[in-house]
Amino acid sequence: MTFENLNLIEPLLRALKTEGYSKPTPIQAQAIPVLLERKDLLGCAQTGTGKTAAFALPILHLLHQDELFVKGPVGIKALILTPTRELAIQIGDSFTAYGKHLRLSHTVIFGGVSQHTQVKALRDGVDILIATPGRLLDLMDQRYVKLQHLKMLVLDEADRMLDMGFIHDVKKVIARVPAKRQTIFFSATMPPEIASLANTILSNPVKVEVTPVSSTANTINQSVYFVEKGNKRKLLHHILQDRSIATALVFTRTKHGADRVAKQLNEAGIRAEAIHGNKSQGARQRALSNFKSRKTRVLVATDIAARGIDVEELTHVINFELPNVPETYVHRIGRTGRAGASGISISFCDEEEKEFLDDIQKIIGKKIPVVDDHPYPMIRAGMPKPISQPRTATQRNGHTQNSRPNGNHNPQTPAKRKKKWYPKR
Repeated sequence: MTFENLNLIEPLLRALKTEGYSKPTPIQAQAIPVLLERKDLLGCAQTGTGKTAAFALPILHLLHQDELFVKGPVGIKALILTPTRELAIQIGDSFTAYGKHLRLSHTVIFGGVSQHTQVKALRDGVDILIATPGRLLDLMDQRYVKLQHLKMLVLDEADRMLDMGFIHDVKKVIARVPAKRQTIFFSATMPPEIASLANTILSNPVKVEVTPVSSTANTINQSVYFVEKGNKRKLLHHILQDRSIATALVFTRTKHGADRVAKQLNEAGIRAEAIHGNKSQGARQRALSNFKSRKTRVLVATDIAARGIDVEELTHVINFELPNVPETYVHRIGRTGRAGASGISISFCDEEEKEFLDDIQKIIGKKIPVVDDHPYPMIRAGMPKPISQPRTATQRNGHTQNSRPNGNHNPQTPAKRKKKWYPKR
């Protein structure tokens, strides 16, 4: 099947050809015909399946037709709600690419930056608005956003909006849009609260499901390295000596951990930047832009910050720390191997993370191959201890446990030496 078979208008087909797209992904092939019939859609699809185009192309197609044949009032016709700034920006980029030959305008609004530029764009008039919930509600309360003429509403990554605490904001927005509209609902998972929300806002939806969250793409080559926790940094540096790894997305569990890993890589001569919630919006966008343009070789991210990162030709995802939620592993490695491309996922596992690995293997339904041939294998029971042992507190102070600072032997314990050297006054 090609995009021509989906009966999209010629300006969209021309734009897709420029972008190098000829065949739709499964989610696009199933969703686009449904949406072109102006039906509601419930899509269950994880990131990396091509779902942005699955709703962007029909929105552009239908709004263009409406502009030609159904002249209506000026105002926002389509609203896309998304959980993160990065994802909102990338969706905006997609509308720019696909709609380059159409006279439809769009803008992106999100928090963490001044609203001045966003307000100016809204005053100039837009057909399509991509927004994060908090900033949208703020601008609605200030009367800069009016949705009375809305025809299409998209909720993208609804489960992530629930995880991030945005679900109440989303419900407030929904309460203020026209009841008569086309609604498009995408979520990678369907926890009870998300399923309930979908039932409330969708009208006789067509359900489309592609690659459930409990499975990983067959195009991703997965492997796990058992390694002592203290040797993970060395192992990461060792792996990145392979110059064929042009870019790598490295995951940590914490913001502090992301900063630390990025700093250590830079000290080792590997250009790296961290991206997480504590970074300013400008810093996050610069880091992502540098990574996409390959000025930065390694992007170190936390899970929430990485959701929505879409980097073409990303070949490697490295789990510096395994997630304690197995579904998160699927989302992480889904950054590579996207839209049918191949990818490589490497995971580090220390002693404390073995339970996490077991849970991951249960949910994906297969064992992840173990790589034993590396310089920093985990020391298992019955194996000799490594030659280099952790230094004692005395050694860290610059001398061995059996020597005084001046080099003379002293068999006394460190505690007794301290008392002798520093007598009570």
